[in-house]
Amino acid sequence: MQQIQDQRKKKVLVSCFKQIGRCTVSCILVLLTQFALTLVPHFFPASSLLVQLTLSVVALVFVLGLGRWCRRIVGVYASAPALVFFNLIFIWAVYIFIVRQAIPYFISIVFNIEVTLLILGVCSILSSDPGLVTHGSSDANKLIETKAFGVEAHNEGSALLKRVRYCKSCKAYIKGFDHHCPAFGNCIGQNNYVLFMILLAGFLTTEASYIVCSSQFSRGSQILGGTWFETDLAGSLVVSTMLFSLLQVIWGCSSHGICIVYASTSGLTNG
Repeated sequence: MQQIQDQRKKKVLVSCFKQIGRCTVSCILVLLTQFALTLVPHFFPASSLLVQLTLSVVALVFVLGLGRWCRRIVGVYASAPALVFFNLIFIWAVYIFIVRQAIPYFISIVFNIEVTLLILGVCSILSSDPGLVTHGSSDANKLIETKAFGVEAHNEGSALLKRVRYCKSCKAYIKGFDHHCPAFGNCIGQNNYVLFMILLAGFLTTEASYIVCSSQFSRGSQILGGTWFETDLAGSLVVSTMLFSLLQVIWGCSSHGICIVYASTSGLTNG
């Protein structure tokens, strides 16, 4: 009995050290990414926005490639949710220590509330139940019976199979399975789909707000369009985080915009 308890404690310790290692790697990768992006406005301050965005994409691809090469050597993988969290904290820190001084007090309060709610939302969806089909539940028994009788997907009795899908990442059956989201480290299913859509809209809103605030700071400080000598570290951080947020908004709208349309249409047709 004591040996079993010792093995369990050892597994918990190994898991904790593994998670700490992944979070550490993620933090280092975020710092390297943001540093690489800072070089774009520092060395190309007079370039157009399109050129700076293109160079930012190149810098991101380079850092990600370097990260993959390093993790093969070290053997420790970064955590996608930790990358999301640390990037959010980094942008928030740039806002608090640099951008905030050029923003009206009321707008600053609104932005800080947005980021706080976003962090709470990320923590909530990480620990949320997407709709797991547990052993012994009525859904699990029906699923086993349906699979045992070999019901095909087009039959009326296979309605449960249309609602329940197996996630290879979570190694579990999920009710109302939509997809597995690596960024949030969880499946998106029946129980947390609404939270996911709210969180997605929150990310886009917060990033758009930061773009507006950082643009206002840059115009007030005359950073955009300045020379190499005029763009200091603070100015480069503001512009680089603005470019990063802009890329996130473009990616979010292009890749998840169809999800919002689908959800709206589903709500209309199923109602």
